[in-house]
This record gives sequence, C-alpha cells and structure tokens, in this order.
Amino acid sequence: MATSNPIWKATVLTLFPEMFPGPLAHSLAGQGLAAGAWALEALAIRDFAEGRHRSVDDAPFGGGPGMVMRPDVVARAIESARHAEPALKLIYLTPRGRPFDQATAREFAAGAGVTLLCGRYEGLDERVLDEYRPQEISLGDFVLSGGEAAAIALIDACVRLLPGVVGKQESLAEESFEAGLLEYPQYTRPQVWQGRAVPDVLVSGHHEKVRAWRRERAEQITRERRPDLWARYATNQR
Repeated sequence: MATSNPIWKATVLTLFPEMFPGPLAHSLAGQGLAAGAWALEALAIRDFAEGRHRSVDDAPFGGGPGMVMRPDVVARAIESARHAEPALKLIYLTPRGRPFDQATAREFAAGAGVTLLCGRYEGLDERVLDEYRPQEISLGDFVLSGGEAAAIALIDACVRLLPGVVGKQESLAEESFEAGLLEYPQYTRPQVWQGRAVPDVLVSGHHEKVRAWRRERAEQITRERRPDLWARYATNQR
C-alpha cells in the first residue's frame, strides 16, 4: 500500500507511552500503520519534568483529594509537540468536552492529524487549557483512569477513514451514523441457524428491495434505541 507524504499523524502526550500503539498495532489500523498510511508517536510527558524526582503532579490548591498535573511540565510537552508538528490539531480528552461523534472523526481525519493530550489523576491545571485552548473532546458520560484509552478509540475512528486503510471505501458509507442512522442488521452463512432463518428479502436477489429493507430496519432501530439521533434525522428529512 503506497502513500504520498505528508501522511496523517497522531501524536499522543501521555504519562504512559508504553500503552501505544497497543490495539492500534493490529487489524486494519495496524496494517495501515505498518504500510505508512498514517503515523503514530507517543511522547512521555515525564520526559519534560525537571528535578531529581521528575515530578509531573502536585496537590491541588484549595485542598481536596488526588493530584493535579503540573502546568509547567505539560506546557513543555505541548511546545515540543507543536514545534515538531505545528499543523496538528491539539485535543484534550476530558469528560467535560464536546461529545465525540462520526462527524468529528471525519473532521479530524480530513486534517493533517491530531496531538492528543491525555490527562491523569484529577486532570490538568486549568491554566494549561486557558493558555493553549485545545479542543476538548469527551468519549461519553463516564470516567476513565486516564485519557489513553479514549485516545486509542479516537485514533482508530479517524484512521479507518483514511484512504487505503479500509479496503472497500464504499462500506464506510453504510456504517452507523454515516447517514444519521444506526446500521441495519447483518447476516451471513449458514442461511438457517438455531432455527432462525435469514430474512427472505436478503436472499431474493432483488437489490432495490434489499436497499429498502435495510433503510427501513436502520430507521426502526434508530427510532427505538436512539431517539436523540432519530429526532435529528427526522428533522433533516423534512
């Protein structure tokens, strides 16, 4: 798989660079990484700490549990990444960020790449966010031990949209969220399993009927399981 430079790149600022590439080294993302369709670099934030103990965190002003990542250390990591790759969009992964969705994945994949800032402990000193104004992104309404797992998920969502990573690009157009709907059900051999048969329309050979059935089922599933998505889809269909 040949690609032309510049390629899409993900730089991850993390206290645990050994977590990368992790799952990203496997399957389609891993094949694309090995073939040069995209690039990955994990920078250890601790490398930018100073002093004998190389401290990256300290107690929060005002008291309270946990520790907070130091602004001076994180800032040096950000500056280093920016100097090396100034075109990459800076993103901070945080539960209070804007929800990540397929449209955002397409937006990020269309650019030069992303620099992902992974928080730990109680998070970052707020002054880092005030200074660098990263785009704050949330994977959902839940809390992880750190931003690394979210970074892996975000990178995977973006990488699979890059040319040459997914074999059949047309398959991307029929996935969940691409048309504002959840994906329709899928079936394969055997045609009858545990007494359950594949819907007749899918083996009818009638392509128009298949397309109509898939759209109908996608709409039904979205309406039942994600009324928020359905309301948005229904509004756009008017």
